[in-house]
Amino acid sequence: MNLTGELLIGGGATRGAQGEIRGVNPATGEVLDPAFGGATLQNLEAACAQAAAAFQPYRALPYETRATFLEAIAEHIEALGDDLIVRVMAESGLPRARLEGERGRTTGQLRLFASVLRDGGFLEARIDPAMPDRKPMARPDLRLRNIPLGPVAVFGASNFPLAFSVAGGDTASALAAGCPVVVKAHPAHPGTSEMIGRAIQSAVAACGLHPGVFSLIHDSGFEISQALVADPRIKAAGFTGSRRGGLALAAIAQGRPEPIPFYAEMSSINPVLLFPAALAARGPAIARDFVGALTLGAGQFCTNPGLILALDGPELDGFLTAAEEALSPVPAATMLTPAISRVYADGVRALAQTPVVKQVAVGQEALQNQGQAALFGVSGADFLAHPHLAEEVFGAASIVVRCADLAELHKVVVALEGQLTIALHMDEADHVLAADLLPDLELKAGRILVNGFGTGVEVAHAMVHGGPFPATSDSRVTSVGTLAIARFLRPVSYQNLPGALLPDELKAENPLGLVRRVDGKLNLI
Repeated sequence: MNLTGELLIGGGATRGAQGEIRGVNPATGEVLDPAFGGATLQNLEAACAQAAAAFQPYRALPYETRATFLEAIAEHIEALGDDLIVRVMAESGLPRARLEGERGRTTGQLRLFASVLRDGGFLEARIDPAMPDRKPMARPDLRLRNIPLGPVAVFGASNFPLAFSVAGGDTASALAAGCPVVVKAHPAHPGTSEMIGRAIQSAVAACGLHPGVFSLIHDSGFEISQALVADPRIKAAGFTGSRRGGLALAAIAQGRPEPIPFYAEMSSINPVLLFPAALAARGPAIARDFVGALTLGAGQFCTNPGLILALDGPELDGFLTAAEEALSPVPAATMLTPAISRVYADGVRALAQTPVVKQVAVGQEALQNQGQAALFGVSGADFLAHPHLAEEVFGAASIVVRCADLAELHKVVVALEGQLTIALHMDEADHVLAADLLPDLELKAGRILVNGFGTGVEVAHAMVHGGPFPATSDSRVTSVGTLAIARFLRPVSYQNLPGALLPDELKAENPLGLVRRVDGKLNLI
């Protein structure tokens, strides 16, 4: 594909005139062609106007048409072939195998949401038939379904240039819900964004949809991103990035004359609890697996294991010895951008210079724009006394907290901020202790897993990729899995609406063949 560096607004393309964005190969420092023009406020106005115009016709489409559209996006992405992978590699420094897998995840979740549309369960259709003879008061006829919120803003993520970006989970779930999407591309991969954006544009045209269903803009600074969230035609937004950026945009979303939901995934250190029996039985094996998870993808995963909690003692010493042996030979890895590399190096340096923190192990020395893996240790008491140690260092760095006893371990758990994941390494003999901690752990994370690590987020019906603040801005939802569609829907109840005016989802004859909750019970009628 010949990249043009243009904004994709509705069905057209136009050159942005507000500054310039260029991709950079983080492995070589090469500045990539072409230059991408940043959007102006006029460009943003056009994109939001197109999205608003598309909303009513798009949400009125049959669900089968919407499902076919999502499948068409997947097909058009796959048709980009190896050119897409080569460009993403150049812009991200990520290896081919990782990106080929991420492309499969991207197209897979589009097809999964197509199946959600065909199932219809996301509508949560409910019917409470009228009870005119009920005493002392008659009950009206009540019928409920979910409808889409309206146009949605999506902000592409740096660490998943496909699966959390232009056609990623936020876009797929919003389009499935019936919401047009305006995507703000991440500046680290503008070429990848254009390729995916043009694939979506092609799918829109192939399916005969209103061109305003999708637009892609670039921002050379912060003005357009802020204006996008503030635009009154935008009714919700999805964001993956830093806590600072997420909170700034969330404040705009909540400060509007009409506040909107802002779904931000921001910060998580994903604690790993090593229970005594498991640590005694297989501590060195857990340590080796931990190092593999820590250094995977240069540690640039939102579910990276950045904290280890365990009882102090010889078993933990054995774990640390094995971790040091496994970590020391690990080569430094290219990070996504020079800025991410600098921030990571600063974070590791700050940990190393903290007097109560001991450096346990480091990987091989880093060259330009690489991250050197690092493991640190601290006592439970000192961890509690220095809250900044619980802040995320985005990359392959982790801290082992040596807790003096079970009471201190419990204090550390209670003091934790909200997390995306908490991993428990345990054997059967640890079940009683785990059961005691589980009520507190449930309040801290969106996903609790056993004998593994949070890296690797399955796109499935029962997945939760979210958690209490600051992991996300709204712990009630997920950005991965089929439940993600709920973020962009709201319920509407119809009272005594004549049958001829009822939407098909709620008509007595059930023309869509939906499973509906009738008088509190699931029925197919």
